[in-house]
Amino acid sequence: MLLNKDMEMRTFDLTPLFRSSVGFDRLSQMMDTASRLDDGSTSFPPYNIEKQGEDQYKITMAVAGYGIEDIEITAQEQNLIVRGNKQGGGEDETVYLHRGIANRAFERRFQIAEHIRIAGASMENGLLYIEMVREVPEYLKPRTIEITSATAGKKAKPKAIESQAA
Repeated sequence: MLLNKDMEMRTFDLTPLFRSSVGFDRLSQMMDTASRLDDGSTSFPPYNIEKQGEDQYKITMAVAGYGIEDIEITAQEQNLIVRGNKQGGGEDETVYLHRGIANRAFERRFQIAEHIRIAGASMENGLLYIEMVREVPEYLKPRTIEITSATAGKKAKPKAIESQAA
C-alpha cells in the first residue's frame, strides 16, 4: 500500500507476479513491511550495510557506550536480531545538561536472504561489525540435466558434445 498526496490508500494486485513464479509466498508480507511508516523507534542505532564481494556482506552499527556484554545477536530463520541492553544498575545520580549519548535498550531486526550465514561479529571503537556470507548449497547451483531417449532408453548426446567428438 502506498500513500499519495491526498493520503488515500492504494492497493496493488500482485497476482500477475505469482503466475510465473514459485516459492515467493513471502513477497506480499515483505512489501507490507516495507510500506509501513517509520514510527521513529527503528532509527536507533544507526547502521550501514555493505556488500564486500559477490557473496560477502557486512553490517556496521554505531553502538557507542555499549560493551560486548550489553549486546546480543540472534540469527533465527531469515531474521537477524541485534539487541542492546545497558548493563549496570538503574539511573545514576549524574545531572546532565545535555544527554546525546544513548543509554537505552534497543532492538534492530534485519531480514536476511536464504543461504546467508552469519560468519562472525566483532566490536571496535563503538562500532559493531556483523560479517555475513552467502553459501548456496551444491544442489541449488546451476547444473546441466542429461536427456535420455524415452523409446530406446539410451542417453542422447547433446549436439555440442557430438561436434567436439568429431
